[in-house]
Amino acid sequence: MESRQLGTSGLRVSRMGLGTLSWSTSTDAENAANQLSAFVDAGGTLVDTADIYGDGEVERLLGSLLDHLVPRDQVVIATKAVARRTDGPFGGGASRGALLSALDGSLRRLGVDHIDLWQLHAWDAAVPLEETLSALEYALRSGKVRYVGVCNYTGWQLATAASTIGEGRIVSIQSEYSLLERGIEREVVPAAAHHGIGVLPWAPLGRGVLTGKYRTGTPADSRGASTTYANYVEQHRTERAARIVEAVVTAAEGLGTSPLAVALAWVRDRPGVVAPIVGARDKNQLAGSLAAENLTLPAAIKAALDDVSAIEFGYPERWPS
Repeated sequence: MESRQLGTSGLRVSRMGLGTLSWSTSTDAENAANQLSAFVDAGGTLVDTADIYGDGEVERLLGSLLDHLVPRDQVVIATKAVARRTDGPFGGGASRGALLSALDGSLRRLGVDHIDLWQLHAWDAAVPLEETLSALEYALRSGKVRYVGVCNYTGWQLATAASTIGEGRIVSIQSEYSLLERGIEREVVPAAAHHGIGVLPWAPLGRGVLTGKYRTGTPADSRGASTTYANYVEQHRTERAARIVEAVVTAAEGLGTSPLAVALAWVRDRPGVVAPIVGARDKNQLAGSLAAENLTLPAAIKAALDDVSAIEFGYPERWPS
């Protein structure tokens, strides 16, 4: 698997990341180990998790597999501090006390002395930005964290944070990005490019819709059929999405590959993107994503997919017209 530089930092990661959200729901420990082994064997290095996944159990599981299954120095561990708001003395959210407590918890559960990429899960308007960023600065200076990133920020939030903490400190942003969700192209992608920040798309397969599995119904073993994720998937089951899915299926048939590979290759090679984060229920499902590594979309197919999934741009993104 090819690797890419994360923003303008010195960190290089595989151009596909392994997501671990399913490890807390539909993926047991054995399947998680098989996934991680297959991913690393394919040349993957970026493994993404969060302190909230399985209430911390996913970090513990990942930590138990390091060195035992794969060498620690062969993977880039990326985790997120969700830091739920609480009624405790530190206020929760993105306060300095809550974030540093979350960091210590992640280190303890992962069983490591540092985290390669520590990410803030969301903007917190209830806490001064300077306080939030001071936690990132401390984490970097202490050596507990090598690089920092953010998730789900708007364009102005990303630009403000990057300018406030200093250029080069924030190296990544995780945002939802796929053929079905291109909203970040308006302001987030330009802001990231301006500040040398790499984009790590989550839900690059449109929450599973772009695989084509929902074209004729809802498979019983899919997220769309689960009580936990049905609403999450339903947001992308629209008439517009159906048209895009048909275009992806047509492209896949013409290329002799899967809709999954087409959708993943499209987002992987978008401007500013470093590595889409893909999740899987088991090793076989992950193999479908890994197959996209060998696919480069022809220019004509890229253009057709760009056109069918295009979003509206106007003032001020395209000014003067």
